[in-house]
Amino acid sequence: MSLVNKNPLAPLAADLRSGKISLKDFYEHVFEMLDTVDSQVQAFVPEPGRRERVMAEVAALEEKYPNPDDRPPLFGVPFGVKDIFHVAGLPTQAGSQLPADELTGKEAPYITQFKNAGAIVLGKTVTTEFAYFAPGPTRNPHNLEHTPGGSSSGSAASVAAGLVPLASGTQTIGSVVRPAAFCGVFGFKPTYGRINSEGVLYVSRSLDHVGLFTQDVAGMQLAASIVCENWQPATADRKPVLGVPEGPYLKQAEPEALSAFETHLAKMELAGYTIKRIPALLDIETIAHRHQKLMAVEMAREHAELYPKYKDLYRPRTAGLIEEGLAVSDDALAAYRKAQLQFRADIQAQMKAEGIDLWVAPSAPGPAPEGIGATGNPKMNLPWTQSGLPSVNVPAGVAPNGLPLGVQLVGLFGADEQLLAWSDGVMAIFA
Repeated sequence: MSLVNKNPLAPLAADLRSGKISLKDFYEHVFEMLDTVDSQVQAFVPEPGRRERVMAEVAALEEKYPNPDDRPPLFGVPFGVKDIFHVAGLPTQAGSQLPADELTGKEAPYITQFKNAGAIVLGKTVTTEFAYFAPGPTRNPHNLEHTPGGSSSGSAASVAAGLVPLASGTQTIGSVVRPAAFCGVFGFKPTYGRINSEGVLYVSRSLDHVGLFTQDVAGMQLAASIVCENWQPATADRKPVLGVPEGPYLKQAEPEALSAFETHLAKMELAGYTIKRIPALLDIETIAHRHQKLMAVEMAREHAELYPKYKDLYRPRTAGLIEEGLAVSDDALAAYRKAQLQFRADIQAQMKAEGIDLWVAPSAPGPAPEGIGATGNPKMNLPWTQSGLPSVNVPAGVAPNGLPLGVQLVGLFGADEQLLAWSDGVMAIFA
């Protein structure tokens, strides 16, 4: 049974801001959806007194902005926050069994920016333990027997189910683009550092990106303009030249996904896009090894005080990553960080030499796997995260089993605005 509901951000934000939709009536609908839909999807972390808190914030917002002409861009928009971000007044549990008192911190500036723009935090969304691989209870709204992906499981599922039009995520390997693909929504991982990552429980400070989920590109552009540093809107005055990274990286996708990807490429060519097939990421095993080691050692350092104290409360896979990181030397860490920056320079140099504007690849190895005991493999996202280049998932039809598929677009470092502008045209092909 599908629990997917339409709820694009841009039109909703306009209607709430103008007063076309009553905030109080709208939030009655929101809480009805939580009762009927999220009771099955389980995208949100349970919160005692959620209705009272949210309705008090709604009343305060209405009192502060009685005149529609003065209202901020996200006036009254409900927002889901991945439970590794600190939010004033709400505990941070990070999908773990550790005492919440040990995980406290000052509210993330990213959250404050959205609040200042009028958004209301509907609640914390479920994450895998410390944004790694140990999953929570969230299910895929397209089919409850399948994973929504991770680690931003609840955020992607909440947007797909229409519970919120906007949700936050983070990506250390593939935790925005992959769940966006599995849940059939638009997911945006900006350029590394483009969104302030303070106030988050980090996995790896060299790899972590703060990202966003919406159902629409226009809504993503609106949200990105609020939280991305020095946002300058771009236009799609031409179609981008797309590069397909041929070789061992692409062959990591499942045969079914590769077949669908060829169909996607054919549709894009028919729509007038130039596509170049370019040997790339030929050393993907080396890239993946570096990513794993960099993530492990930096995770171990983030948990240097907590892990010895609460070792028995960590789930096995998370503990294994930390233990792996403890064995990595300072010299090795420095070498991994240096190689990461060189990789970014190399992949961009190749783009410029080949005359391509965006890389294009499958967003995941295939559709969402069955079961919720794992969140799927992020290997199709890994090199783009390590390079720090901006990337998006564009929903692109469904697999034979009816679950969503996605196309991943990757732009130049810092060219987030242009990536989103071009994404709109690609998304229209598969709408």
